[in-house]
Amino acid sequence: MPGVLKPAPATPTGPEGDGSLYKKRVKVHPKKVEGPFRRFKWAVLFLTLGIYYLTPWLRWDRGPFSPDQAVLVDLANRRFYFGPIEIWPQEFYYVAGLLIMAGLGLFLVTTSVGRAWCGYACPQTVWTDLYMAVERWIEGDRNERIRLDKAPMSAGKLAKRSTKHAIWLLIAVLTGGAWVFYFTDAPTLLRELLTGQAPFVAYATIGVLTFTTYSLAGLMREQVCTYMCPWPRIQSAMLDEDSFIVTYKAWRGEPRGSAKAKDANLGDCVDCMACVNVCPTGIDIRNGPQLECITCALCIDACNDVMGKLDRPKDLIGYTTLERDIAESKGEPLPPMWKTLLRPRVLIYFAVWAAIGIGMLVVLAGRSRMDISVAQDRNPVYVQLSDGDIRNSYTVKLMNKEPRPRQFDLSVSGLDNARLANPRMGEAPAKRIRLDVRPDGVDTYTIQVRVPAASIHAEQSDIVFKAHAADGDGDVMETTRFSAPESAVKAR
Repeated sequence: MPGVLKPAPATPTGPEGDGSLYKKRVKVHPKKVEGPFRRFKWAVLFLTLGIYYLTPWLRWDRGPFSPDQAVLVDLANRRFYFGPIEIWPQEFYYVAGLLIMAGLGLFLVTTSVGRAWCGYACPQTVWTDLYMAVERWIEGDRNERIRLDKAPMSAGKLAKRSTKHAIWLLIAVLTGGAWVFYFTDAPTLLRELLTGQAPFVAYATIGVLTFTTYSLAGLMREQVCTYMCPWPRIQSAMLDEDSFIVTYKAWRGEPRGSAKAKDANLGDCVDCMACVNVCPTGIDIRNGPQLECITCALCIDACNDVMGKLDRPKDLIGYTTLERDIAESKGEPLPPMWKTLLRPRVLIYFAVWAAIGIGMLVVLAGRSRMDISVAQDRNPVYVQLSDGDIRNSYTVKLMNKEPRPRQFDLSVSGLDNARLANPRMGEAPAKRIRLDVRPDGVDTYTIQVRVPAASIHAEQSDIVFKAHAADGDGDVMETTRFSAPESAVKAR
């Protein structure tokens, strides 16, 4: 409308100040570093990758009727095998308990020592570390890789890049291949994969995991930790003033100055950028705690190496808490380490975590190795026989959780003179019948219960089916209903 001023359309301005919405990625070239934390990371890397790649090939003898793979998620038969432990579908609460313990364990570790999980054992960290080691082996250390990135394409550059990406893809394929081995017999599946006879879902799963491993660990790297992972946002609620995190001791390092300077007012930090150059996420720890920091502590190794060469005290960057850092800056005595670690919050997390674990072990040790399920047949609900007896039919499912065939003695109580019959066997009704149950499986039987009319007092009566192991190793029971016609009740 004339005379009305309209605001100019807003121009989005990003961190670059060029109108962009997003900050352009600055590629990180971590420098090689040596030290105790780097050696610890190597140890965790080899341990975790060794467990991941080798576990499907471990064997566990469970007898001739069960698979001999030590760890197996058998989706076809709905079983989970872990060494001597076998989890059935109705026991999924064990898996839920393990997931809860994993979550509480993550809270416990974060509260105690910050993002140690992210820095050492997270799959993204482990595989990224492996990929960076391959890159460093082929293209050289930090300065060489930077020069290679800036150099024009040549035969040498193409050869290095091709070799690097080929090895990355091989690692990604092996990662996807190792995953599918957890869901079926590993040697058999490997043979089928190599001969083209494996199911399509196996090839598809390997393809998806190859793509994700290659892209997340090889191409995206620190961006996954910074932008995709929710844990950096959550972990801030887990930290407090007594949590151990990687900390730059500004009170000691500032003001910064050259190592050659003789000014007594300068701090210990010589601004050598060693801590920044080794950081896998490319941050400057001297700016304080940051979302991008995964607490890998490589900056501690780098700084300690420089301090050692300059004959200055180490641990300018170190693992400490806010309370201890303040006390140290004031020259006050530091509290005992155990007192800092074993504070109430940590002990509560540990107590809950341990209680869940102990409870699961108790339930697991005392669980029955057999089970029974009874459902009354509804068509017809009852049959009145020529001699006056009332007969009901039931579908009885007997579960044998042992890796061997077993026999169960089935009986019923709740009504006087009740007798059982298995129509398939053609035997006369009896108070107890013996049924065979296959190893590590469920067998279904149609069982008839026959009761004299004189023993029936109501149209609906509770009866209890009891299955007793013939070898004496346990028994189970289930209550159901026995139905009778109104005429049979009134006749009494």
